[in-house]
Amino acid sequence: MSEPLLDSIMSPEAPSRPLSLWIGVSLIYQTWLQLFWVLSVGIGSVSEAQQGTQPQSIKIEGDITLGGLFPMHSRGPVGVPCGEIKREKGIHRLEAMLYALDQINSDPDLLPNITLGARILDTCSRDTYALEQSLTFVQALIQKDNSDVRCSNGEPPIIPKPERVVGVIGASGSSVSIMVANVLRLFAIPQISYASTAPELSDNSRYEFFSRVVPPDSYQAQAMVDIVKAMGWNYVSTLASEGNYGESGVDAFLQISREAGGLCIAQSIRIPREPRPGEFEKVIKRLMETSNARGVIIFANEDDIKRVLQAAKKANLTGHFLFVGSDSWGAKSSPIENQEEVAEGAVTILPKRASIDGFDQYFTSRSLENNRRNIWFAEFWEDDFKCKLTRPGIKYDPGRRKCTGEERISRDSQYEQEGKVQFVIDAVYAMAHALHNMHLDLCPSSTGVCEKMDPVEGRMLLQYIRSVNFNGSAGTGVMFNENGDAPGRYDIFQYQMSNISNPGYKVIGQWTNHLRLNVEEMQWSGGERRIPESVCSFPCEPGERKKMVKGVPCCWHCELCDGYQYQLDEFTCDMCPFDMRPLKNRTGCRPTPIIKLEWSSPWAIIPVFLAILGILATSGVIGTFIRFNDTPIVRASGRELSYVLLTGIFLIYLITFLMIAEPCVVVCAFRRLLLGLGMCISYAAMLTKTNRIYRIFEQGKKSVTPPKFISPTSQLIITFILISVQVLGVFVWFGVVPPHTIIDYEELKPPNPEFARGILKCDMSDLSLILCLSYSIVLMITCTVYAIKSRGVPETFNEAKPIGFTMYTTCIIWLAFVPIFFGTSQSTEKMFIQTTTLTVSMSLSATVSLGMLYIPKVYVIIFHPEQNVQKRKRSFKAVVTAATVSTRLSQKSNDKQNGESKMEPDRSQ
Repeated sequence: MSEPLLDSIMSPEAPSRPLSLWIGVSLIYQTWLQLFWVLSVGIGSVSEAQQGTQPQSIKIEGDITLGGLFPMHSRGPVGVPCGEIKREKGIHRLEAMLYALDQINSDPDLLPNITLGARILDTCSRDTYALEQSLTFVQALIQKDNSDVRCSNGEPPIIPKPERVVGVIGASGSSVSIMVANVLRLFAIPQISYASTAPELSDNSRYEFFSRVVPPDSYQAQAMVDIVKAMGWNYVSTLASEGNYGESGVDAFLQISREAGGLCIAQSIRIPREPRPGEFEKVIKRLMETSNARGVIIFANEDDIKRVLQAAKKANLTGHFLFVGSDSWGAKSSPIENQEEVAEGAVTILPKRASIDGFDQYFTSRSLENNRRNIWFAEFWEDDFKCKLTRPGIKYDPGRRKCTGEERISRDSQYEQEGKVQFVIDAVYAMAHALHNMHLDLCPSSTGVCEKMDPVEGRMLLQYIRSVNFNGSAGTGVMFNENGDAPGRYDIFQYQMSNISNPGYKVIGQWTNHLRLNVEEMQWSGGERRIPESVCSFPCEPGERKKMVKGVPCCWHCELCDGYQYQLDEFTCDMCPFDMRPLKNRTGCRPTPIIKLEWSSPWAIIPVFLAILGILATSGVIGTFIRFNDTPIVRASGRELSYVLLTGIFLIYLITFLMIAEPCVVVCAFRRLLLGLGMCISYAAMLTKTNRIYRIFEQGKKSVTPPKFISPTSQLIITFILISVQVLGVFVWFGVVPPHTIIDYEELKPPNPEFARGILKCDMSDLSLILCLSYSIVLMITCTVYAIKSRGVPETFNEAKPIGFTMYTTCIIWLAFVPIFFGTSQSTEKMFIQTTTLTVSMSLSATVSLGMLYIPKVYVIIFHPEQNVQKRKRSFKAVVTAATVSTRLSQKSNDKQNGESKMEPDRSQ
């Protein structure tokens, strides 16, 4: 019995496939065919009156017969194949096929002189039952060996030949279509579905004879991904009914969302075929484990949708979940009945459709008298009008109203055209147009079915089906791609309750290869217009970067870009350039403000005030000395070195203004030159004086011959030689590193970038500044040493003791300067403190020198001119002798440590 099947599989007409695949498929279907072989023989020999022993079906005679598969009944309980009658999905769709056949058979331009017949079967919404029923379509293609069958009289039996079905319209559910397609493919019978949308059926290598006038769920899934992204969601859960439709739809959604990127799946939950008690409460509980994923993508049947909404309502989560439903939800009222508050805001999708007015007129005119061809119509009549018909062999139920037969659809019952009616009509017309085109090519001169179309070759018919292109019942084009899929055209609905007079589904957009969504027309729970959020993590604030959660690309933590960082992109913080600081919101960088020591700053006012007083005092002393240049006190103080020393003191005061002035190349050059030069001149002059005194008295201890180089000219030469070392060093510095300004951004760079400042200053580091002063410090220390050695000289003798006190005080000032200067190197006020410390220290040291050495003289010159007289001259020997005696007396008596006589050296020596 399996040979014909194997022959059909391995025939040259069969497509080339791996041998193992064909063997596996053949073995499976051999088993099925063997199982129903006896049934097929029995069915052929039993009369129509004995329908109780065969599957119920509608038989309509015609020249060419089409098969039809419709879910006339729901799935029955365990052990029972069929349940209650399905009014919309069953009767409406069946009548749509009958209506289409009537229209085609009455159309003189479509299949003229050819009548289309039909064999229509009930699938009972069950894939295995539908498989059994669909074997009816292949009976005529199975070669039966009747040689061993004889009647009682010995004659061979007369077995009526079953009609040959050239194509099948259906089925409805994807799981049913998949099961049936596997059988029809073996016998090359084309199939056009009006409702099966599973993406799996687009596999042309497995379901090559399958076509559909509805778009596959892959388009629907793409549309749903586009909807989710248009609403700004990036974190959703999926919910699918177990089976081809739900699982394939969710799989397509997951795949497309991965390819599109930017969309994460919090959970993917499957509803079992036979849910246990409490199953839907568990589903809601699981969804709440990721409560941020408020969006729920649902590919489920009507019953599962309704029970999910019930469970959400029971959990008091009305308004929390934001459902995006597939076409199984569409614009149906049954899934949301009594659950409207939970379903409010749900966005659903449905293949673009239209209500067919001609079908409404046809269906509402159907009655028990004029519709006897529909063997399930009486059952529909009872269910639709809630009455009971009296039929032979069935006991009348007295508790139920008796049908009168005068009831009318839409008048005495609610009627609304089922959503897939349009597609059933289009599927029948697609088959008719394919047969018409085939007839034009194969039978151009025949008025009926010619030999070339008897029988109709299935593979050729499939090619004509894939080539059809006509306007369907709703005015939209009907065509198929290479996989047998129709174009994706969807209407997008939202269930709205608030602010509209008639709560219900409202069209808010369309999808035809791309999304057109009217966001402004959307509204959510409580009439809210703003789209609710369904995100794992909320957007980071400006200046914050995303730290991604491992394995979940839509979840992140927000981290603030701190310090001197700014937000380079959403994932990265980067450091601002050295001369810039971040904006307050840290989205970019801005130039760091540049500052300098201003004249009005408190850090500048005190040094400037001291410097002005010092310059005035120094100018007064110089003016007094010039005015009384030839007086004994001026001559006794060493006029030449005094003027040099006073010049150095003047320059020390003057450097304060250069240190505070705005840096430029000229100012920086004078800073380098005068910063150490003023001190160098002062201490070089004082060193020359103390050295001269020391040499005079040391020489006097040895002989009466005066030492060399003690004349004023010699003293000036020695002083200028010492000064030249400083000047030479500065000019070498000029040559190696020319003076210039810099902007130091590191000195004033606190942790808070709002207080960061760039400091405009001369290119002089702390080290170079100390080196600039180092020679003057050496002179100062040397001068101090000589002052200590000359401490025994009589008071006022050639200014030895005032110079000593000056040097002691100066050393104390500079010893205090060092820790202050270097101890503030980490302070944010470093530049101001160091500049003030340096200038004040220099002004104090200059003031000490001026006060100790010259203020007393000026006081005597101006206020006691009677003391400004010439003393008698003494020889060098007398001076040394007097000094020696004075020294010895000072060692004997602390009360007379300065000696008895005051002597002035003879400046003429």
